Amino acid sequence: MKNMGDFPTFLVVALLIFSCLSYVRSDASDHRYKDGDAVPLYANKVGPFHNPSETYRYFDLPFCSPDHVTEKREALGEVLNGDRLVSAPYKLNFKEEKDSSVVCKKKLLKDEVAFFRKAVDKDYYFQMYYDDLPIWGFIGKVDKEGKTDPSEYKYFLFKHIQFDVLYNKDRVIEVNARMDPHSLVDLTEDKEVDAEFMYSAKWKETETPFEKRMDKYSMSSSLPHHLEIHWFSIINSCVTVLLLTGFLATILLRVLKNDFIKYGQDEEAADDQEETGWKYIHGDVFRFPKYKSLFAAALGSGTQLFTLTVFIFMLALVGVFYPYNRGALFTALVVIYALTSGIAGYTATSFYCQLEGNNWVRNLLLTGCLFCGPLFLTFCFLNTVAIVYSATAALPFGTIVVIVLIWTLVTSPLLVLGGIAGKNSKAEFQAPCRTTKYPREIPPLPWYRSAIPQMAMAGFLPFSAIYIELYYIFASVWGHRIYTIYSILFIVFIILLIVTAFITVALTYFQLAAEDHEWWWRSFLCGGSTGIFIYAYCLYYYYARSDMSGFMQTSFFFGYMACICYGFFLMLGTVGFRASLLFVRHIYRSIKCE
Repeated sequence: MKNMGDFPTFLVVALLIFSCLSYVRSDASDHRYKDGDAVPLYANKVGPFHNPSETYRYFDLPFCSPDHVTEKREALGEVLNGDRLVSAPYKLNFKEEKDSSVVCKKKLLKDEVAFFRKAVDKDYYFQMYYDDLPIWGFIGKVDKEGKTDPSEYKYFLFKHIQFDVLYNKDRVIEVNARMDPHSLVDLTEDKEVDAEFMYSAKWKETETPFEKRMDKYSMSSSLPHHLEIHWFSIINSCVTVLLLTGFLATILLRVLKNDFIKYGQDEEAADDQEETGWKYIHGDVFRFPKYKSLFAAALGSGTQLFTLTVFIFMLALVGVFYPYNRGALFTALVVIYALTSGIAGYTATSFYCQLEGNNWVRNLLLTGCLFCGPLFLTFCFLNTVAIVYSATAALPFGTIVVIVLIWTLVTSPLLVLGGIAGKNSKAEFQAPCRTTKYPREIPPLPWYRSAIPQMAMAGFLPFSAIYIELYYIFASVWGHRIYTIYSILFIVFIILLIVTAFITVALTYFQLAAEDHEWWWRSFLCGGSTGIFIYAYCLYYYYARSDMSGFMQTSFFFGYMACICYGFFLMLGTVGFRASLLFVRHIYRSIKCE
């Protein structure tokens, strides 16, 4: 194990190589076609427009299906994203126009009519991919005009789809689908209906180069009025940061300067005066916290999630997550999380050993389960719900096996290697002051200095700096809005880290000044409390800003958001503690401790 000290360096190099490799857009179609060539058209999924997690296979609805339905082989990220691509019943050969071509004639039975009517009532949409370009459309419409009683509504199914395709020389550039509003099947009554499904295709040449064909999708989030809101969000956050940091820096520097002068005088007349304030507890401030194994495991997991977030931002900023790059984000999350588990193991075990912990193996197991455990339990419950609903969000057995293999063959070994490297690092905890044998009693404190009010205060300011941007992220993750302004998101993330660090340092100082030396867990809880505020925002978003409904969608939204907010809690808690530790070391190093 002589070279284990180089392990973190090796891990960073491996991640950088992965980042470079990920930039290769493997699933971006670059096909060139001749006149009459078959261009791949896949039907993906259908589902209620307002419930993005509740999606079903395209042919779960009784559409015309081809004689041989071919399933497209999908990458891990696509399966995790709920994509299930199969060959579509339409044939759109390159530059070959179609005019009301019949796909099939079908007699819809009573139960099929009822099934379609229910889908139309829930605003079902379909999604297809033509040469890797997305196509969206609604399957039908509800006629509510002039009717107040829902029993009088009329339900119609679209039976004619019109494809408008733009091409540049030998490449497909753009595709749009329009539903013919005059070609309808009446689904209002429970009776058998004859339906003739048709499609048309129109081709038109364009000057748009192939390299810019995806710009159309990313432009929607860069429209002037959207950018104004994003920049307002950043200015709002920056003003918050400047006011906060300026205020805290002024107060803390002035107070600390006075403290240093006062304590300097105290040292000259030590026999005449009794110590007060934060110097009074110098023999207890570096006393190791309770539950040190859990504390070290939380720091390890938080450091791993912070590293994961930084690498995801790196990939986003170099353009890997372009619109409709199916599953790229999920693939990156799984692979980078697996590769960064060594960082969690190294950080947790080395810190645990610095805290004079003895059972480092148990600490390593706790680190491995601290975030993965709740995530796994949540996944098991939600995957069971998806199976009951027969939704595409239910992962196939093969995909679950792949994830388990990644966890077994990559995540766990790297976690163990990181733990061994951390144990062998032999680093000692750098405490400027000696710790006394017996802890001092903490004086009675007012209610607002207890943990929960302090957490509320610490979480509110960082949350206020990001809440405007949160709406756009939620609308992208839990809706159909496209989010591509990663540079602005990265600035907001940096602001979040700065505000979290400053507010935690300030609260730690006030805690020490009140002669309360149990600051370790408090700084972590105060730093991570923003995650609780984000989860509270989830409640507001679900009930006030979205139209999501149904048990499955509600379970997925609150279940996975609980895991994400828990991840934020660990990550920002780590940031808060590290900032406080630097501050506490600095102030106690600046005075003479007996």
